[in-house]
Amino acid sequence: MSEAKPVRIALLGCGTVGGGVLRLLRQNQAYLASRVGAPLEVRHVLVRDTTRPREEGCEQAWITDDAGRILEDDSLDVLVEVMGGEQRAGELIERGLQRGLGVVTANKFLLARRGPELLDLAVKQGTDLAFEASVGGGIPVIRTLREALTSDWVERLDGIVNGTCNYMLTRMREDGWGFEEALREAQRLGYAEAEPSLDVDGHDAAQKLVVLAMLAFGARVREASVPVQGIRAIDAADHRFAERFGYRIKHLAVGRDHGGHLELRVHPALVPTSDVLASVSGVLNAIRVEGRALGPCLLSGRGAGAMPTAVSVVADLVDVARARIAGVAGLATRGIQMAERALLPLQEVSSPFYLRFSVQDRPGVLAAIAGSLGDNGVSIEQMVQTGAGEGPVDIVMTTHRARWGGVEQALVHINQQDFTAKPGRFLPILQG
Repeated sequence: MSEAKPVRIALLGCGTVGGGVLRLLRQNQAYLASRVGAPLEVRHVLVRDTTRPREEGCEQAWITDDAGRILEDDSLDVLVEVMGGEQRAGELIERGLQRGLGVVTANKFLLARRGPELLDLAVKQGTDLAFEASVGGGIPVIRTLREALTSDWVERLDGIVNGTCNYMLTRMREDGWGFEEALREAQRLGYAEAEPSLDVDGHDAAQKLVVLAMLAFGARVREASVPVQGIRAIDAADHRFAERFGYRIKHLAVGRDHGGHLELRVHPALVPTSDVLASVSGVLNAIRVEGRALGPCLLSGRGAGAMPTAVSVVADLVDVARARIAGVAGLATRGIQMAERALLPLQEVSSPFYLRFSVQDRPGVLAAIAGSLGDNGVSIEQMVQTGAGEGPVDIVMTTHRARWGGVEQALVHINQQDFTAKPGRFLPILQG
């Protein structure tokens, strides 16, 4: 083993995840070498500020802010990108692939924007692009889709893929908090950024869904084409009503393969309390994949953080390094097949729905609401009304399966009526 040529690595970025990668490489050095068949040797660590203190064991000789120095090193075998962002990370990954280097990345943002293009380049150059850590942190969902389910056809997936949203919705449900209070607590604990829009408005989950769709459905999808809704409009009352009807509110990434077209969407939804996803709380992530032959399969765990994400990064590094040692670099990446897939417009999506109206309590209001829903093909399943007297009251309903566009049209009409105190809202209900 000691005589084997080392697999030489450049680490692009050394923040939270990069530090975790270096820690794993140091702590598990001998074990990883036995798995690869050769030592893993760090040659460079690219950073913005070379004066900042780094992870223990990160040698000063590795540290550089000169990407050119790294890309000119002919001894390199693998780039490990954990710097994030699109432009600079994308440029370095592209240049590395053009050189035939293996690449490991945790960059969901870049993959959602340029994943198919970079995978095509990796295949052309006969090398690997591995990205387990881009979705779900330490949850091996990418590996499961790429390898374990390669003999099956994935028909649907439902994922809680953003820990910030899941934590906030959990606190809102358990403690009766509003959105702002839950956000402040998530920021205090480090679960939400100071500028939280990427998470709470659903865009982080949408990027992850695009990456999952590449493997689950073989789809080349643009992030901008995925309908996205966040959790800002959810309040404590919605949680109370959801519980009353037997549901919990979760922020979901949803994918369905209908054969002729693909359904992708990101939004909060009511999940039956009997569904295993309803019990996934706090910052945990969970992704349920359903294969035509296998049936449903659930993967759950910590979806972020230094060490869970680093575990996935280093696992990819081991695979890429082992393939190079064995002379089969690029084999795993060549197995990823993608094609353009037509997406079902959100207005054509069919689902049961939760509806909530704040209206003046007077005769004829309920009939008017029911009439508007009926005119748009929406049938009521259950209904409750709370409050009475001079002020507005809440009318809350669940519906039978209906078109998303029909529900939207009904709410536009209802919201224009003089009895409406606040705009009505609706959420889809997750159904098998």
